[in-house]
Amino acid sequence: MMQFLVIGRDDTDEQALERRLASREKHIELGDEAVQKGEQIVGVALLNDEGQMCGSAMIVNFPSRVELDEWLKKEPYITGKVWEKVEVIPCKIGPSFQHILEK
Repeated sequence: MMQFLVIGRDDTDEQALERRLASREKHIELGDEAVQKGEQIVGVALLNDEGQMCGSAMIVNFPSRVELDEWLKKEPYITGKVWEKVEVIPCKIGPSFQHILEK
């Protein structure tokens, strides 16, 4: 299995937060499913200086980038046009956190 850091930056138009909130429940449901399957390790909302959500970051665990890309095609923040830009960076969970992968 490979780990990836996924960073999704929200669009900055006036309806961006509204689209995020409209897609949020489905985003959380997909995340919950991914956690149960061992595909998502952690997820966080990125906040701007005013404390408002403006993006997301997650560490995910997939056999390859191909499977991750297939999963991202279903991500509500992508299908709902919340994220303007998505960056995927291969990474590796450090030794101090390997126990998380063993659950």
